[in-house]
Amino acid sequence: MGSGKGTIGRLLAQKTERFFLDTDALIEDYARKSISEIFANEGEEAFRKAERFLAAWIAKSVDNAVLAAGGGLPIVCDNLREIGEVIYLKCDFETIAARLSSQSERAKRPLAGSTDSLRKLFILREPIYAKIADRTIDATQNINAVVKAIL
Repeated sequence: MGSGKGTIGRLLAQKTERFFLDTDALIEDYARKSISEIFANEGEEAFRKAERFLAAWIAKSVDNAVLAAGGGLPIVCDNLREIGEVIYLKCDFETIAARLSSQSERAKRPLAGSTDSLRKLFILREPIYAKIADRTIDATQNINAVVKAIL
């Protein structure tokens, strides 16, 4: 959350002439609801179930694309490496908090909540991201530097 997956993924896809897929957007399209609505009306487990379903579909149906995996996908998906190379766009907590500082950014992310809840999520997820990653890229650099490092 807030690492720049969408922005960097779109630019990377353009530079490599691939399609860009965002798992959160795909879930919203499939459910015909926003992630916030899914969390509010059906709960987090329903969203995680949708993530697992989507990951299975991507693994068997998608090839040669750039994928921005929502922040929880590496937590619930045990086949992420089967889908493709996993690149962790690493940011320190302060950078993420600054990027998500606006109310509109936080509103789109049901788990962002307060700065304290965001910090707890960061502390919980960061070691998992680091462990699952094939490569780790410093995502506090400018966007073009991050894309260049990935390429």
